[in-house]
Parts: sequence; structure tokens; C-alpha cells
Amino acid sequence: MTTRRWHVTSGRGTAARVVFGVTAIFALIEAVYILLIVLDANTTNGFYTFIQSLAEPLALFFPGLFATGNYNLDVILNYGLAGVFWLVIGSILARIIGR
Repeated sequence: MTTRRWHVTSGRGTAARVVFGVTAIFALIEAVYILLIVLDANTTNGFYTFIQSLAEPLALFFPGLFATGNYNLDVILNYGLAGVFWLVIGSILARIIGR
């Protein structure tokens, strides 16, 4: 018969995973918004407007950072950089919290 040992941990690891999970969701929202724009989604659709209302504030100061003259490339660069920013910030915060 085997005995199970419950591993007791502090809440720091859980908090670190939650913080990274939230920032990963922010990056996912940015990625979905990029896909909707590049694939020319219907801008009057409710899902599009919902994602847009979330993605634009989460992009912070990145929209308008690059102006290449190609709208799709601008969206990919600006909102993609915002998504990468959220992943980097999430991993840094998770490491700080998890220590």
C-alpha cells in the first residue's frame, strides 16, 4: 500500500502563475486582434468590437510606434510588440513573486 504525501507550498508559486496567466491572456487578446484585422474581419461584428475594446487599451503606447505605410504590417508590429511586452512583463513579475 502506498501513502500519499501532500506537498505543502507557499502561495507565492500560485500567485506567480496567476500573474503570468493574466499577462498571457493580455498577449492572447492582442494576437486575436491582430488576426481579426489581418484577416479582414467584419468591423461591425460584436466579437470584433469586444476584442477591439480590450486590445486597444492593453496596447498601451505601442500603436503608432511604427508607421511603415502598410496598415496590416503596422498592426502586426505595433500590437505584436504589445503582446510580447505583456509576456515579458508577466515572466519578470512571476520570477519576482516566485522567489
